Amino acid sequence: MEVILLERVAKLGQMGEVVRVRDGFARNFLLPNGKALRATKENKARYETMKAQLETRNLELKSEATKVGQKLDGTEVVLVRQAGETGQLYGSVSTRDLAEALTAAGFTVARNQIELNHPIKTIGVHAVPVILHADVEVTIKANVARSAAEAERQSRGEDLTSIRDEDEDEAEVAEEIVEEAAAEGEATDA
Repeated sequence: MEVILLERVAKLGQMGEVVRVRDGFARNFLLPNGKALRATKENKARYETMKAQLETRNLELKSEATKVGQKLDGTEVVLVRQAGETGQLYGSVSTRDLAEALTAAGFTVARNQIELNHPIKTIGVHAVPVILHADVEVTIKANVARSAAEAERQSRGEDLTSIRDEDEDEAEVAEEIVEEAAAEGEATDA
């Protein structure tokens, strides 16, 4: 199906372009969300009359998104989750969790604006892109930790998974020394 784009759509085209897309994509996404019109003679004439309004609306939305983006860029949200000793989460952090955390921080961001290709499944500080407008993309930091104190340490740059590994290594060495001493003690008893 051929459609006229009413706004810039990523990986598809700019506003005003006539592009060919799959029928389902047009029917289920572009047309219901007001991002495109079917490319008929009537709609092409209608687009020409609406062109100035669409461009001004697009500029207003872009300027709003830019203002919000300047405040949002680099914001760190702390998400406290249960995790195992290796830093693997028992659940995962999804776009819904990030949107709720940003709302609690005072920003209005929808789930579909957060670009998370796969859920976060480990503790640590993760960079997450947020697309506020087709031309405005910012990055936030998702600090996933077991506790607030751990999140603060991660914010300072500590890698808590490697610290736990070092502690485990020291425990293993101490355990081996105890086992060797016990083995030597048994050898002297015999």
